[in-house]
Amino acid sequence: MSGCVALIVAAGHGSRFAVGAERPKQYVPLAGRAMLARAAAAFIDHPAVDGTRVVIRRRDRKLYDEAVAGLTLLAPVTGGATRQDSVRLGLESLAGDAPDRVLIHDAARPLVDANLITRVIDALERFNGAVPAVPVADTLKLGAGGVVTGSLPRDNLWRAQTPQGFWFEAILDAHRRAAEARQPEFTDDAAVAEFAGIEVALVAGAADNLKITTDEDLARALRLLSGSAEYRAGHGFDVHAFDPAKPGPVRLCGIDIPHGTGLAGHSDADAGLHAVTDALLGAIGAGDIGAHFPPGDEKWKDADSERFLRRAAELVAAAGGAVVHVDVTVISEAPRIAAHREAMRRRIAAILGIEAGRVSVKATTTDGLGALGRGEGLAAEAVATVALAGAGR
Repeated sequence: MSGCVALIVAAGHGSRFAVGAERPKQYVPLAGRAMLARAAAAFIDHPAVDGTRVVIRRRDRKLYDEAVAGLTLLAPVTGGATRQDSVRLGLESLAGDAPDRVLIHDAARPLVDANLITRVIDALERFNGAVPAVPVADTLKLGAGGVVTGSLPRDNLWRAQTPQGFWFEAILDAHRRAAEARQPEFTDDAAVAEFAGIEVALVAGAADNLKITTDEDLARALRLLSGSAEYRAGHGFDVHAFDPAKPGPVRLCGIDIPHGTGLAGHSDADAGLHAVTDALLGAIGAGDIGAHFPPGDEKWKDADSERFLRRAAELVAAAGGAVVHVDVTVISEAPRIAAHREAMRRRIAAILGIEAGRVSVKATTTDGLGALGRGEGLAAEAVATVALAGAGR
């Protein structure tokens, strides 16, 4: 193979990432599209890139297949215990039909753009390696024991990004030599190149080419993508009667609340999650909960309503959207929910894969008026805000 190949490293597990913690961060949706898919598409669409391969964990193959469905990629390769091992194994997989040049990119940088990729490729006309970087603008401090112990000059300091580009044979040899020498883990491929004596050029990076490591990074990336977003609000309402023949507890917003009588319903009768589900479906014009989970279908008898809400969130993501905020109001004389409000917020947030700060749960009564005031049942209503951000970016 001649030309240029992109190698995307996606074999990590993102232990510092809380949102969507049930899956590695590279497979978490960002405005309706997995981060890995966004990163891969940037290289697939670039006219100077002839092929793209992803390095993955073996156990993540199903997640990988789902994330990149519809993208034209070389077959994935299994990575190693460290990033450095994974890159070397990815390079070795290309050695049989080696490209002239390779671009090594982290899947956790999903906002890489074509201009940055071009700058790295162009630099390889004059150098054996090139790394995009942005100058350090902040004052750097040394510290110990919670106090400042000194300052560092920021002149000539840069923050390295990916993709990092190299002539293929040179970087493969460098990785092999580093592995044989059992050097301490290098933090990027430019450091491996430096170890092997390869001259690496600095090219202009991009402020938006951030590495998503924490929930705050994800929120920032969403804000960047939301510049041209369409915001929609959906409303949901649900009510359930108490069933004298059904003992408590009451399931509400995913939390079991002690109460002498349970709620009547085909599923678990979680009015809170039902209202949120309808609100999300309404925001994307996808009907209501009954259309997706018919109450007469035995499949959903006594079903956990978390399944309904997760499915609604999946439909939002499939529509190119992201859940921005959910506001739930419980209308009930009893049980009281004040002691359970925070647990409810955290549970809804966990199901949706968003920060708890994006969920509000409130309660009110009808001051004794009507069926709810007489304690015959309870109700919940919800408003959900969804951002349909630029899924094509």
